Parts: sequence; C-alpha cells; structure tokens
Amino acid sequence: MAPLDVLIIGAGPAGSLMAALLHARGLRVEVVERARFPRFAIGESLLPACLDRLAEADLLEAVRARGYLRKDGALFVSATARRRYDFGRQHTVGYDHAFQVPRDDFDMTLADAVAARGVPFAYETAVTAVSTDPAPRVHLESATGERVVEPRFIVDASGTGRVLPRALGLDRPSAEPPRAALFAHMTGEHRPDGPDGGLIWIGLARPGVWLWVIPFADGRTSVGVVADAAWFDDLPADPAAALRAAIDLEPHVRQRLVDARFIFPPRLLRGYSSSVSKVWGPGYCLVGNATEFLDPVFSSGVLLALESSALAAPLVAASLAGEPADWDRGYAHPLARGVDVFRAFVHAWYDGRLPEIIFAPRTLPSIERAICSVLAGYVWDEGNPFVRDPDGRLTALAQRLERMAVTTADEAPSS
Repeated sequence: MAPLDVLIIGAGPAGSLMAALLHARGLRVEVVERARFPRFAIGESLLPACLDRLAEADLLEAVRARGYLRKDGALFVSATARRRYDFGRQHTVGYDHAFQVPRDDFDMTLADAVAARGVPFAYETAVTAVSTDPAPRVHLESATGERVVEPRFIVDASGTGRVLPRALGLDRPSAEPPRAALFAHMTGEHRPDGPDGGLIWIGLARPGVWLWVIPFADGRTSVGVVADAAWFDDLPADPAAALRAAIDLEPHVRQRLVDARFIFPPRLLRGYSSSVSKVWGPGYCLVGNATEFLDPVFSSGVLLALESSALAAPLVAASLAGEPADWDRGYAHPLARGVDVFRAFVHAWYDGRLPEIIFAPRTLPSIERAICSVLAGYVWDEGNPFVRDPDGRLTALAQRLERMAVTTADEAPSS
C-alpha cells in the first residue's frame, strides 16, 4: 500500500475542504475525527464568500441539494432602529446569497461528498499522541483498537479540539475579552414571510450584549446571546430562564420568539476565543478554528475555516512535491490579514462604533456597499477601503456621524 501523504485531524468544514482539494491533486489522504457524525455544532449562518470556496472544491452543488434556507442578507435590530444589509448590493463582485445550515447536516454533507470520492473518514477516532520531529507520527485510538500512522504531513482541522496547539505547545491566550454565549434551538417562532424569513437577525439588546436569530428550512431556529462572561452571572441560574430573560431584552426578538419553545436546554459556552503562536511548521499546518477564533457576531467561523484550507492546500501539495512553498507569504500572512479585518469589525461592534454606523439614519450608498462586502465575508478585497484600513475607516466614519448628529441637534428648532 502506498504511504499516507496527509492525515487530516477533524472532519468539519476545514477538514473536508482540505481533503477534497488534496485528493483532487492526487494525494493519498485520510481524515480522522474524534466525534461521532453527525454531531451538533454552532456557527450555522454561512457567508456568501463561503460559496466561492465550496464551488472551488466542487462541493457547492452537494450543499445546494440539501435545500437549506437561502440567506439574502442580515437584519440588525435594536429597540429604536432596524437596518437591513442585502448581499446583492455590495462593493465586491461575488455571491449575492448564502445559506442557513444546521451544522450537523451541513458538516455531514461535506464529509459524505468527499468520502464518496474515495477519501477514507475514520469517526470516533481519537488522537492520543502526536509528534512532528523528526517526522510526523500520530497515535490513534478507536473502538477497534490502537494504531500508529506516519503520514508525510499533518493538517490539524480539529477546531476547538486544538490537537496540535496542545501537543506542540502552540496555544496562546486570546487577546479578546472573555465573552460567553448561551444558545439553543427553538420551534414555534413568528417567522417573517418571504425573503425576510431567511435573514439572520442580530439584535442589539444592550451595549456589548447581542442576540442572534438564525432560521432553518425545517422550521427550527437557532437563538443565542453573547456578552462579557461576567454579564451572565446576573441572569437566572436555570439556562432556559436565563436565555428567555436575554431574549426579552430586545423587543423585536422578543416579539418574534414570544411563543417559541426550546428544543433542547440552552447551553453555555465560556471563553470561546483562542489563538496560537504559529499556524504552520515542518510537516504540519493548522486550519480553521485550530488557528484562531474571534467571535460569532459576523458568522466568520466557517468562512475562515474554508479559506484557511483553500490557502494551505496548494502549499501542502508543493511541500510534499519538494517544490518551493512560502508558508508565511502564501498562508500565514493572508490568513492573518483576513482575520484582522474581522477583528477590527468585532472590536468596533463591541465598543459602539459599528452600531452607530449601522443604525445611522444617513450614510452614503457606497459606504453601505463597502461594509456589506465585509459582512458578506469578502475581507481579502483590497479594493474595498474598509478592507484596506478597517479600523481607521470605521473610526473616521463613526466620528463623522457623531458630528453630524450634534450639528443636527443644534440646528433643530426649540420647542
């Protein structure tokens, strides 16, 4: 039997896309996954830029065939304002829609499509030990016993499992403030009719406290609240009562979910942000959430998982072929660039600059299109001024809107 070229740890979107791309290049690939699939995961709202990468790996039609709910944009709501961003009106040329996907079905769909091409997937298989010096070597354990694999290259797509960061001492504390998410699936919501029913809702309940509402085609709805971890200490101890109390803070979300019921008890995830010291090394690389996870507010997790695999795959192939592979220039730097654009938007969301921009009564259409492209996931388009200088542009725009609001207030007639 020919030696194994690449062992991929993790069968989520990053692992499946990587397997598809490497298999298409003629490499012998195996995917191992600790969990039993299908399995629950959050990160259920795709971005249009995800479809570019799925199409590149010839996986998009398998996704379309599942009949997921079409997502044409995002609706931001607060107690006093609503603002819709339509992906059909954006700066970057790209897809004008995405999908709302239950992750158990979506991840299984990708894995099954890749397995049908001849890539073996081993589920319920744990990595018990791993080393990369002097060569990659991985110890695996499953219900059928233990085995040792000596691939030529290891790709860690294990997500929150973070196999290589823990084994190789690559884990680093995240610079993001400690936040938490409380979430569940519900049924019985008052869903809007027509295209609006497929939008993701992002409800600003309080400064720094927001809710997501993600509808699925089967009538279920994913609901969650995100805030500083300490904020949850003041909620009821019962998870269902706590999430209901959070829902009641935002009137639009409360009205939509007033009759909705929990399908499973809400779950609390604390300290979800993560980081690493490096994303590649001799004989290995990290992709997806094994590298870094910022925040769920802009649904960037699946996109960064797919994009990281798409960036890394040709470098893996080149490395194994003995060809030049500039991992810093071709992978680490562009991946970090996209993450940093999202990071600037995440920071602006929590410090109040971005809500001020989003809910402003007056902004130029060109600015709205540029921001919409970032929300659609096109964070590598250097032709977009909010990609070239996201923090500077957001700060300048927020300050301009603040000055305009003061001027308008000063010009208003007195009663």
